[in-house]
Amino acid sequence: MTKPPEKLWEVRQWIEKAEHDLKNASHTLTLSDSECPFDTACFHAQQCAEKYLKGLLVFLKIKFPRVHDLRLLLQLSMQKVPLKLEVSEVVGLNRYTIEGRYPGEWEPIGRSESEQAVAVARKVRRAVRKYLPAQAVSWK
Repeated sequence: MTKPPEKLWEVRQWIEKAEHDLKNASHTLTLSDSECPFDTACFHAQQCAEKYLKGLLVFLKIKFPRVHDLRLLLQLSMQKVPLKLEVSEVVGLNRYTIEGRYPGEWEPIGRSESEQAVAVARKVRRAVRKYLPAQAVSWK
């Protein structure tokens, strides 16, 4: 693998991690209902969206705090680029930063909800990739 120019290297690292989360979420959903940890799929979907937004912010040279709040990350991104995303839909993933990782008295998460979470992560992926150069998203 050829290393991209230094300014794109950090962006590329965020995107690579986001892609890993999306693969994990997608693969998890291939399991049968009785075997599938739906909360984990949702957590990885949230992480994918978060890392794509953080990669975009790095590319745009916008500083951001160490948070998992997709609303804030999306608002910061939209100061510079018109991402065609529904804030309310993306923010719906926020709950999985906690519910996907920790025990608690949460509502059960099923297949439909998990599939929707992954679909939102894919929307964020498509929207962000439109603003990133090929060297930041390609590993060839």
